[in-house]
Amino acid sequence: MTLPKGLTWDDFRIVKAIADHRTLPAAADALGLNHSTVFRRLRQIEEALGLKLFERHRSGYELTPAGDEMAALAAGMDEGVAAFSRKIAGREIAPSGEVRVTTSDTLLTCLLTPLFARFRQAFPLIRLDIVIANQPLNLSRRDADVAIRATDAPQDNLVGRRIATIGWALYGSADAFAGRPVPPLEALFAHDWISLGDNMASVKAVQFVRQHVAAERIVYRINTVLGLAEAVAEGIGIGHLPVFIGDKNPGLVRLTEPDPQFATDLWLLTHADLRASPRVRVLLDFLAEAIAAERSTVEGVPRGGAE
Repeated sequence: MTLPKGLTWDDFRIVKAIADHRTLPAAADALGLNHSTVFRRLRQIEEALGLKLFERHRSGYELTPAGDEMAALAAGMDEGVAAFSRKIAGREIAPSGEVRVTTSDTLLTCLLTPLFARFRQAFPLIRLDIVIANQPLNLSRRDADVAIRATDAPQDNLVGRRIATIGWALYGSADAFAGRPVPPLEALFAHDWISLGDNMASVKAVQFVRQHVAAERIVYRINTVLGLAEAVAEGIGIGHLPVFIGDKNPGLVRLTEPDPQFATDLWLLTHADLRASPRVRVLLDFLAEAIAAERSTVEGVPRGGAE
């Protein structure tokens, strides 16, 4: 492919960054350049083409038709590079190098960190780059190589395996409930409750609370599961938690058995181009076996006296 005179492949990257971020400072940060360099380069690109690529508005830089075409071409080039990178990574012949893993803060803190430590001991040539993100990253673009997610609907373009079902149960503080008969669920509706926030509205336990607990009894909302566990332990109210968090916390008492209607699948996911990569494959295999050994902890087992 022959580029117009005066243009380089890097110019397409600059145009795409401005289109994505809509301001020069944000584009410069994403590119690792300073603001004045990006401004100068954009002016040079437009002069080389003899066309305006952006209209400058108060709301930011808006693409012109010519700019839209160039940004679309840049996106295609970017995807081509990412696809090539995935295929090359998939041809590695030894389990070494870096694996970027995305997961949630809850899974990392309460389940995965000890497993990652054991994995590093078994495979010292593999480096792990852990990215905490409660929203899915784009594995197609190599934002991450492996995703470990609690979800009932994994992305269609990813491959992987369901390795466990996460059980959820209702918990109260040990100070309030330890050593005492647990009231039936109907009586617990009169207690103060804690719920996850709107960012977790798809969680089945959250939907249950909204449907069955009076609004004035939901006295505390929080947008992290770990924060909810702390709030319950402090006695602010009762609330639902994954059993692999609640059962390990000495400040909590399980008030109900894990309810199957609240359960969430736990998935190990990667991109199809990466599943044959030795470094990715050994991590997936290791975690599948390690989490299977922890299945009773993740799914929850019945406890006498909790109704």
